[in-house]
Amino acid sequence: MKLWIFWAGVALVVIVMYRDRIRQDILFARSDFKKWAYRKWKDWGEPLLVAAILAIVIRTFVVGPYKIPSGSMKPTFMEEDKIFVDKISYRFREPARGDIIVFKYPLDRKKDFVKRLAGLPGDTIEIRDGRLHVNGKAMTEPPFGKYRYYNVESWEYGQSDRLIKVPDGYFFTLGDNSAHSADSRQWGFVPRKDVVGKAVLIWWPPKRVRIAK
Repeated sequence: MKLWIFWAGVALVVIVMYRDRIRQDILFARSDFKKWAYRKWKDWGEPLLVAAILAIVIRTFVVGPYKIPSGSMKPTFMEEDKIFVDKISYRFREPARGDIIVFKYPLDRKKDFVKRLAGLPGDTIEIRDGRLHVNGKAMTEPPFGKYRYYNVESWEYGQSDRLIKVPDGYFFTLGDNSAHSADSRQWGFVPRKDVVGKAVLIWWPPKRVRIAK
């Protein structure tokens, strides 16, 4: 059945069920249009406007939905996973090492990237023998201990035997799927001001629903 036929049938059923109320509504509009329009605004327009404003505020400042476009964060996130990002917590506290953060891509701030925060301001970072080392200590505990990290000699911050000092006001990020991730090893540091929020939940597809860790 074509979709328009289905919706036409639904509309016809509604009209038949509420024909008396619809007729009264038409008569009311003809007799006193201003009063009718005001009542419709109070009953429908005003609540819908308030709901729309609240939705915009929540999406902009509190929680936002994002879709994962690539496999750079496998197995934590898979392609096409849809996630919720907490946009308010970092207004009251600083991001922590190991958080999965969403931020403005330094090479194109119109795009948002999602990576794991590996280096805090003042940290010394090194990738050696497949391990992330922070301030001279190998990160062997989760989450970093679960993944192997790769040096990329053509990337400024991914070279072997390279000690990287994270500047004040910046972060160093890595993808969990290090072999297939463009991250701070390639394009450098993320400004604190460009951090959008923390990824907290995979909400789609249903079989993938879980807390983001």
